[in-house]
Parts: sequence; structure tokens; C-alpha cells
Amino acid sequence: MSKTLKRLLFAGLVSVSATAAALEVKSDAPQRYVVKDGDTLWDIAERYTDDAWQWPEIWYQNNQIKNPHLIFPGDVIGLVTINGETKATVMKRGVASRTVKLSPGTVKLQPTARVEPIESAIPAIPLDAIRGFLRDHRVVETDELAAAPRILSGDDGHLIMGSGNRVYARGDYGDEPAAAYGVFRQGQVYRDPETKEVLGLEALEVGLARVNAVDGDIMTLLLERTTQNVNIGDRLLETEDRELITRYYPKPPSKDVTGQILAVSGGVTQVGQFDVVVINRGDRDGVEPGSVLLIEKAGNVVYDKIAGEKVRLPNTRAGTLMVFRTFEKLSYALVMRATSPLRVTDRFVTP
Repeated sequence: MSKTLKRLLFAGLVSVSATAAALEVKSDAPQRYVVKDGDTLWDIAERYTDDAWQWPEIWYQNNQIKNPHLIFPGDVIGLVTINGETKATVMKRGVASRTVKLSPGTVKLQPTARVEPIESAIPAIPLDAIRGFLRDHRVVETDELAAAPRILSGDDGHLIMGSGNRVYARGDYGDEPAAAYGVFRQGQVYRDPETKEVLGLEALEVGLARVNAVDGDIMTLLLERTTQNVNIGDRLLETEDRELITRYYPKPPSKDVTGQILAVSGGVTQVGQFDVVVINRGDRDGVEPGSVLLIEKAGNVVYDKIAGEKVRLPNTRAGTLMVFRTFEKLSYALVMRATSPLRVTDRFVTP
């Protein structure tokens, strides 16, 4: 990675390219902004530029500040002039103060004397909105869930089980059973609205079970954690050895992508800011965690009285979403901005 591109890193935000033209700062951008608990980098970026995901284009990384690529609650963000361009930077952290030369002018900056753990830095997006989808949701092939071991019975014939209960499962565990399994229930089957291809089956985790014993194809397990009652017929899938991403690198996809919103969390049709949506593009389409996409609403169909025919008006930009978890054929994304009412079936495009 070049030195120029490294300078564009800001708390996990990466620009389209190091050579892209610098963005203009909003005319009403604050001269000083004090970072608060609950802020996200996306929020702060939107105070300074209309394209929050391109924030690194106007960010100046002040190397006199400890951890200049991160910001923390209490930091003061301000504007400086660098080589004739207005940039945003950390102006103050802590109480120690000194003057730092920033060509072409002199700006008073205040580096910190405190030590902050990286975990206390503000996140790029609101993690509370997506935490459940990082942990409790999985997309699998329909055959994979159908072939998975199933809950056969509860202890003493119980039909509904919860945390602390012993359960029995039956199925094919492979050459060597795992030490623990997630307990999953079938959710929605996702199909591409145009090609009708089955893109995946949502598997909803309802619990975690620890293996106690295996006798042939019968397994005895203890339910260590449950989020819902475990039912007979629920399936067992091996726990994923997967690092949960908590810091993202918002950026455009590596190639042009268009598609549709398939579903929204909660099973409704209306979509709003910070809703999690399912989109019909995934790994095979060049989408990855951090990919930013623009949401478009189809133009209305109007009647041209002169030509005597119906005409569809151009699409209009209606919002922004950022992908945070991908699968082979589809992805989960968070709606970062909604400038007009959104619905399932609305389309998205590469910025």
C-alpha cells in the first residue's frame, strides 16, 4: 500500500482512490465539533461532506496527535487549510498544547497526553443496529439445512426446551462430531426477483448446545444458551470459526453492481434509516463488507398526452446503504441514509 493511500485511512474509512479529486467541505460545516459518546464516523463525516463514505478525501491525518487515524469521545474536530484546500482534522485531544506548522499556514493543535484503548474509538457505523445479524443469522444452501442433524426430543419427552435442558439429536455428524453446535430454525428463502434463482436460505440461531455424548446417530446435548424456545425439528449447524468484524472500510464495490432490496428486518415492507436489509448481490458479484451502494427509486409512469403513450420518469436517488456481511449470492446491508420513503424491491447502484 502506498504512503499516499495510507494517509487516507481514517478510522477504517478508505476512499475510492488516492488520486480522486478532493471533495468540497459543506458551506455550513462546523469550525469546531466536539466528539460525543454515541457518535459514529458516518455522523461526523456528514457534518462536513455530502458523501460520508468519501470522508478520507477531506480528512487530514495530523501526525502530532496520538492515533491520528482514530477519534475518541471528547476530541475536537476542526477545519484547517492544507495546500489551499480546506481539510478536517483532530484539533485537540487532552490538555497539552503546542503549535504545529501546517503549510501554508500555522494552526494551533493540541496533542494528547492520555492513552486511549483502540476499542474506545468511535465506530464507523452504529454497531447495535447490526450486532444480531453478525451473530444470530446465517445464510445457507437449502440442502445444507435439510441434511443437518435435527433435534429429536427433549429430556423426559419435553416438546419445547430452553437453556439448561438436556436434548437429543439425530443425524449425520461426519467423521468426528463437533464439541458444540448452534441450534437453528429455518427462516426465509431468498430468490432473485428477476432470474428466480434461489440465492440462499436464512437460518436463524435460537441457541447453543454443548455435546455430552454420542451413541451411533443419537447425540446428547446440553442447551447452554437460548434466545427462543428450542423445538423438535430444529437443526444443528457447527459453530462458525469466524472473526466478527466490528470496524469497516466503507468504499465502492470493486466493479459496477446493480440489484434490488429483497427484504428488511422485521418482515415489513417499509425501509428506513438504520434498518438492516437483504440485497441480491454477494461475494460472486464483487460485493464485500464495507461496500457502499446508492439506493434508487423507480421513476413514476406518466402519460404523455402529445405522444399518446406512457413514459417512465428517470430514477431518483433515495438513500445510501453499506454492506456489512456477505454470502456467496446475497448480503446484509445497513441503510445509512434515507432521503425519501424506501420499500422492498427498490434498486441500488454503484456510486
